[in-house]
Amino acid sequence: MLNQVVLVGRLTSDPKVEEKGDKKVTNVTIAIPRSFKNIDGTYDTDFIKCTLYDNIATNTSEYCKKGDIVGIKGRLQNFDSEDTNVIAEKVTFLSSKSE
Repeated sequence: MLNQVVLVGRLTSDPKVEEKGDKKVTNVTIAIPRSFKNIDGTYDTDFIKCTLYDNIATNTSEYCKKGDIVGIKGRLQNFDSEDTNVIAEKVTFLSSKSE
């Protein structure tokens, strides 16, 4: 079986590290515009929730901010019957938003 996801999108907020027990955790959402227009002639955007742990969480919160483009490689995980999340295994910092 294979459970692997690769996403590239913009951070919707500044990442912040929280401590949960002995782990550091950052929850981020990335915005990914679709590559096709909807019936109204505009591009829809998908908002994907991602969870980052330990060093990945720390580095992302230190070097990234809202609007930066990141690549996330990870796996899908269901936390309950309605909430699917991406658990990041690797985050690549692709570019910063222009000031």
